[in-house]
Amino acid sequence: MLNINNIEVVFDKFLLIIQGISLTVPEKTIVAFLGSNGAGKTTTLKAITGILGFERGEVTDGTIEFNNQKIHNTYPDKIAKMGITMVPENRGIFEDLTVEENLIIGAFGGRKSLGEKKRATEKVYALFPALTRHRKRNGDVLSGGEQQMLAIGRSLMADPEIMLMDEPSLGLSPLLVKEVFNSIKKINEENGVPILLVEQNAFKAFALSKYVYIMENGKIVIDGTPDKLRKNEDVMTFYLGGSEKSDDKISFHDVKHYKRRKRWLS
Repeated sequence: MLNINNIEVVFDKFLLIIQGISLTVPEKTIVAFLGSNGAGKTTTLKAITGILGFERGEVTDGTIEFNNQKIHNTYPDKIAKMGITMVPENRGIFEDLTVEENLIIGAFGGRKSLGEKKRATEKVYALFPALTRHRKRNGDVLSGGEQQMLAIGRSLMADPEIMLMDEPSLGLSPLLVKEVFNSIKKINEENGVPILLVEQNAFKAFALSKYVYIMENGKIVIDGTPDKLRKNEDVMTFYLGGSEKSDDKISFHDVKHYKRRKRWLS
């Protein structure tokens, strides 16, 4: 459904940020996209959604295809109408609008009638009952977890063909993280919506996804199924908190010199 083919992303005409990455999101599948801060994950999502153009960035090589149609360097409104929605990092809700108004905005530009929009909002409330009591309250009074639910719900209002999620567990308590990830699983399983999931919580991402890509310094350094990557010593050490051998201990010295070693790039 979504294919990124060897793209390069440049800012200000000369600053190379993404260095020839490729990834695929098949139909009805959750794909995890992991990496350290600054690796280029969010930039990749912005390349898919067309936001790069507003930040002096562009895809200068390679292609991004959605349903066999090239979409790189296309305006965001056209990409959104194709059925690609994004749940941004830090939620990005409209805090001075009510919960209901935030949800209705998610359907803006579509062809839903008022009745269809109403039914769509009720589906969001069924998925996130915690939002029901806040229908007429402004977004700024919601907790961080409720704001994340609202951001996901707003994205669902557009009837997406694919969802991009940028750090949905960021800043949430363990209990809320569990609830948010349960909702992501439900969206995928019940609605068949494929999801490209950028996430720092590697344990949750591995448990939820069918395939994993790991990015460092603008490049995909390793990819595979969760079962395959759990057998990789570097992945276990730097993303899952230790090797498969229970008696192995992680040394800060090893972590500090990780970028110098780059064993998985050899």
